[in-house]
Amino acid sequence: MRSIWTGAIGFGLVNIPVKLYSATEESSLDLDMLDKKDHANIRFKRVNENTGREVPWESIVKGYKLDDRYVVLTDEDFQKASPEKTKIIEIKEFVDETEIDGIYYETPYYLEPEKNGAKAYVLLRDALAKTGKVAFGSFVLRNKESLCLIKPVDKALVLYKIRWAQEVRSTEDLKIPDGSSKPAELKMAIQLINQLSGPFDIDKYEDTYSGELMKLIKAKAKGKKPPKPVMKVVHREGKDLMSQLKASLQGGGRKRKAS
Repeated sequence: MRSIWTGAIGFGLVNIPVKLYSATEESSLDLDMLDKKDHANIRFKRVNENTGREVPWESIVKGYKLDDRYVVLTDEDFQKASPEKTKIIEIKEFVDETEIDGIYYETPYYLEPEKNGAKAYVLLRDALAKTGKVAFGSFVLRNKESLCLIKPVDKALVLYKIRWAQEVRSTEDLKIPDGSSKPAELKMAIQLINQLSGPFDIDKYEDTYSGELMKLIKAKAKGKKPPKPVMKVVHREGKDLMSQLKASLQGGGRKRKAS
């Protein structure tokens, strides 16, 4: 893995030098965009709006339009705006993870200590594990300030980018029904939840769609026509919620299956 950021965790008066690595990767197939006529690859170009000519990456700069003119910004300008935030993950407080709603979570990253920060890294990791708390703070990545959460996962510290409150849309415009559930229906829904409950293990879930799509791609490459999938309804869907719940309990909670 290649680090995408280097800096330090600001933990009180302690600085922990760290490197940041992406913790995730795509599992979906890498599909190319092609011209429908001859299957030629579609390429995107960076074109000068005035001349129509392609512009190489090394000639591209960033700018902000202010009073009908652009103010060009350099890498040094971004660092000068707040030099400490571009190099420090500032821990502002320690909180219970349950206080942070999942809607605020964005992207996970691994934190790896530099050699001279190993002891302090282990200390922070163990202290978080012992107290059950997570560290909450902020830092700047790719010229954008983000809130972040740091928690121990196995032997590593994992940083999650956290959305700002103003980035989460309100539910006021949604048409949410009023009222409450009928006691009998609620009881049966809870039974269904209990029936489908068990210890969580992420390893038992796999991206099966990509695998099936690859089978279809290989079949088409051999000139085979893939069969049209048919959805089979296991039980008749009606407006009676109780009957649907009963059928779900009898069928293990699965309503449909594809063939």
